[in-house]
Amino acid sequence: MCPVGDLLTERAVLGVIATLAVLGLFVMLCRARRVSTSVEDAVMDMLDRMSRASSDLRAGLTEEAANKATPHLREMLRCVAVAITDEEGTVLSWDGGANDHYEYLRDTVARAINNCHKEHVDHRKLGCELQGPCSLHSVVVVPLVVEGDVAGTLIVVSGVASKRQIRMAEETARFVSTQLELEVVQKQRQALAQAEVKALRAQISPHFVYNALNTISSLIRTDPAHARELLQEFAEFTRYSFRTDGLFTTLADELTNIHRYLTIEQARYGSRLNVRLRIAPEVLQVVLPFLVLQPLVENAVRHGLAKKPGGGMLTITAEDNGSEALISVEDDGVGMDPDRLDDIKDAHQTGAHVGIGNINDRMRTVFGVEYALVVETAPDAGTKVILKVPKFARNVLPNLNIGSQMTDEPMTNEQPAIRA
Repeated sequence: MCPVGDLLTERAVLGVIATLAVLGLFVMLCRARRVSTSVEDAVMDMLDRMSRASSDLRAGLTEEAANKATPHLREMLRCVAVAITDEEGTVLSWDGGANDHYEYLRDTVARAINNCHKEHVDHRKLGCELQGPCSLHSVVVVPLVVEGDVAGTLIVVSGVASKRQIRMAEETARFVSTQLELEVVQKQRQALAQAEVKALRAQISPHFVYNALNTISSLIRTDPAHARELLQEFAEFTRYSFRTDGLFTTLADELTNIHRYLTIEQARYGSRLNVRLRIAPEVLQVVLPFLVLQPLVENAVRHGLAKKPGGGMLTITAEDNGSEALISVEDDGVGMDPDRLDDIKDAHQTGAHVGIGNINDRMRTVFGVEYALVVETAPDAGTKVILKVPKFARNVLPNLNIGSQMTDEPMTNEQPAIRA
């Protein structure tokens, strides 16, 4: 099965192809009719209407979306009327004239749905009882196919029967189907992102929860005040990590949760774990995928510093880089053979590093392939993981219902966050 990110890219390409096909046919139609306006103006108008129709259809095949899209489609096709039905043939929207003729079209629509094939009929075969001239001369009914199934039909009513009009109806139906498929893929993408966050939680919790509770229980008798403090940090950590809403968060909130994690881990490791933050205040509100940094910090502690005699330094850096924020998690621990990173996309399945492949996939899916993780490492030379995060990205918004403030003093460059 193709990854959703790749599938979305393929569908986007199909969307562009469908758009260009409709646009090309429209240009030919304009030239054939010798329209008074220039072809360039007609193309600009066409692109504007296609853009509006596509944004409406991304909401799915609903009555509201159809009502918004059909006027633009009718103007694009320069026809008498455009209608959209659902998969049962029920009209969701009819824009234009001759809407009283739908009763004559029911059988035609049913055949188009059942056979998954376009149907073309002219006025003479409809049994129209209208006295005098009728605006309906030709009707094309084209199935809207989404994920291999008929989701509805596009009905194009024309005042003149022509092969070009039939082809325009077919290409427009393909354009509509592609927009509807993109909406389906977007939902799949969101569901996959939710599943990936759940997978990360499942991977983090067994390692951390067990050790955290052991650390807290060992302090109950010897230092109850410290135990209560750690228990509060642990409660806040789990509340944030296991929240069920929101796929994105701010860097400030992610760092707050990392602070809780490190507070508990330092109670366990003591002076073996030293932490340094180098955070530019201007990037604290950058939005990134939820729970994308903490697993990298956990990897640095568990796989880098815990295995090094005497421990070492963990450095978290966030810098302003124009339109991006550059974030890195670095340790001076045991490092690893770079060849082990060749299969980084499967690292979260092997357990070699907590969720690193998951995080890599999420960054690529949300922001694009150019935002994949960069890992620098060598035996006995530590490990550095670098993330690039764009300051602005479409549909990437933080969850505003869950927020928190840093409990330490405001972070600045070179400020040590946690001391032994």
